[in-house]
Amino acid sequence: MGARLPLLPVDAPDGPHPIPGTASANDAALLDAYSRTVVDVVERVGPAVGFVAVRKAGRQGRESSGSGSGFAFTPDGYLLTNSHVVHGASSIRVVFPDGGDYEADLVGDDPETDLAVIRVGATVPTVTLGQSSKLRVGQVAVAIGNPLGFQNTVTTGVVSALGRSLRANSGRLMDDVIQTDAALNPGNSGGPLVDSAGLVVGVNTAIIPGAQGLCFATGIDTARWVVGQLFAHGRVRRAFLGVSGATAPLHRRLQRAHALAQRSGVRVTEVAKDSPGQRAGVESGDLIVGLDGQAVTGIDALQRLLDASRIGKLCVLRVVRRAQLLHYTVTPLELR
Repeated sequence: MGARLPLLPVDAPDGPHPIPGTASANDAALLDAYSRTVVDVVERVGPAVGFVAVRKAGRQGRESSGSGSGFAFTPDGYLLTNSHVVHGASSIRVVFPDGGDYEADLVGDDPETDLAVIRVGATVPTVTLGQSSKLRVGQVAVAIGNPLGFQNTVTTGVVSALGRSLRANSGRLMDDVIQTDAALNPGNSGGPLVDSAGLVVGVNTAIIPGAQGLCFATGIDTARWVVGQLFAHGRVRRAFLGVSGATAPLHRRLQRAHALAQRSGVRVTEVAKDSPGQRAGVESGDLIVGLDGQAVTGIDALQRLLDASRIGKLCVLRVVRRAQLLHYTVTPLELR
């Protein structure tokens, strides 16, 4: 008989075997490089991240307190944070890592995107804003904030997903939200999500209670647009039709009859008196399926289309009523 060959596990690699419990020189170098990257990011961004303490008037004259995070994006003291942190606050204070303690004023907030701008009357360290549109799933993400009152806390992870949708406290859908597994907790709200180059790519916004590694940030591209609106108008301008409704399915027979590719629209449940929708002829029970040639597949799609560009502009509304496809001209007004 031939010589018996030694048996090896099917996944045994060729060549010398590493000693269990040790790391190769390459692994150590990679870990050191990762550590240096995170340390560099924190040293660059951390000084601009403040602890935001707020007081809000409550019922029967009682005040409540809360806290969150914010970060300065201009040297003259403008900070980004979350709307839910500062909305309705009677007083706002910001404490920076260097010990600077300042009163802050609310410049403006937008509950629809959960973003706000506040200002302290001082020269402060600043961050550099990046572009969330250039993010890729899997790249390193660093979150800096003040979870549960523990100031200047750093957590790391990756960009888990892009283009998520998240419901704001106002009920409106926020689009292009970043999902990350960099751990967030109450108090992280309003802090920066940073890439490995030290650029802020998001504003940490929400977590899913009870879940692990499911955290969300509003993209910095959205934040740039909101900041521009708040600086220009003190609010984010949006259009409205004055109709209430809900997403409803579109019968296949109607799809075929009117050559509609979509499977749903907005079923109108109420039309406000003297609203643009009522003046255009929209009635309760109508199914809105289009606006200016773009498909309206649901209430969120309609809200996205009703941006500031449509305020005071003559638009064409496509409506299905009792199996007929109707076209109405409507001039949306500004939502107040």
